[in-house]
Amino acid sequence: MVEVEDKFCQYLEANAESFLSNWRKNVRISDADPFTVNVEGNGQAMFELLIYCLKNPYQDEFVKNLAYKVANERVTADVNISEFIYNVNIGRSIIFQSLEEIDLSVKSMQPIINKINFCFDQFIYHAVYKYTELKDMQLQDKSLFIEQSHKDRLTLLGQMSSSFVHEFRNPLTAVMGFVKLLKEEDPNIKYIDIITHELEQLNFRISQFLVASRRETTSHHQREDFDMKQLFDEIIEFVYPSIADGDVIVNTEIGEGKTVKGFREEIRQVFINLIINSIDALKDNIGKKEIVIKSIITPDRKIEITVTNNGPVIPEHVQKTIFEPFFTTKKLGTGIGLYVSKKIMEKHNGEISCVSNEESTTFTVTLQLE
Repeated sequence: MVEVEDKFCQYLEANAESFLSNWRKNVRISDADPFTVNVEGNGQAMFELLIYCLKNPYQDEFVKNLAYKVANERVTADVNISEFIYNVNIGRSIIFQSLEEIDLSVKSMQPIINKINFCFDQFIYHAVYKYTELKDMQLQDKSLFIEQSHKDRLTLLGQMSSSFVHEFRNPLTAVMGFVKLLKEEDPNIKYIDIITHELEQLNFRISQFLVASRRETTSHHQREDFDMKQLFDEIIEFVYPSIADGDVIVNTEIGEGKTVKGFREEIRQVFINLIINSIDALKDNIGKKEIVIKSIITPDRKIEITVTNNGPVIPEHVQKTIFEPFFTTKKLGTGIGLYVSKKIMEKHNGEISCVSNEESTTFTVTLQLE
């Protein structure tokens, strides 16, 4: 057996230049590859490594060292790993084709064939393993960079919006105060109710920005017990102009005696968001436009409130990002309504989720009952 291996190794060494020349003619190297010269050098190093492995007991470290070197170059070159695998297998094929020229029996050559395959397979395995490991590290670094950049942009945007919105709120408060005085002096002033409603809507949007920017806190407020049915009666009255304008039917099924402890205005804000979003979703509906609001009590004393509309389906990929800040599908949307709602739910140790199909879209809010 040793004589057969020696004879084959002598044949490889004697014809090394012919092997390598044939290999160079057939390899694939990308025009953008900055390691063109290295590719040829690596081919020669692999050829010499193969001869060493045939003459000596297999040395995994030697194979690893060359494989890791090639993997680092492939990652730096930023070219497809398939080129490397193709080039290695071209070398293997050229060597196997030469076996016919050696005067040895197939049976005597089988152990050599096994060694050649093992050496090449191990080389490819270690190179691809290292390549994948390095690529994963690159992706993690990029993801961290993108995430940090995103956070920095959100922080800056939050600071800017907070400054602007605070400036808007001061004159808005004054206007709302004077409108209230006008209404008290003469309740029959034309359009005064519309003006009041629009100002309240604007104030509501400003409150959303302030919560999103974290500049406004509720530390000076106390959690309070409030009835969910009464809250929804108030919400429906508040959004009624939008309901009427959208020609939407709203059915509310919230029973008596469902008391929640929390920041009432924040919870109110969550459900106003969900109802307004549902009205917007139904804008292009042909036929019946309906929103159904229901509640159930769970065995662990929680209340689940669902807001369901029969509008178009929300695609699955959108459902996964719908609660992210500044994500919106509306042309004039801010993308903070659902983000703020999620933050409020987290503050109350509650949950908010969305399920959508071809028939309906349902937002579910879960809160602890008192």
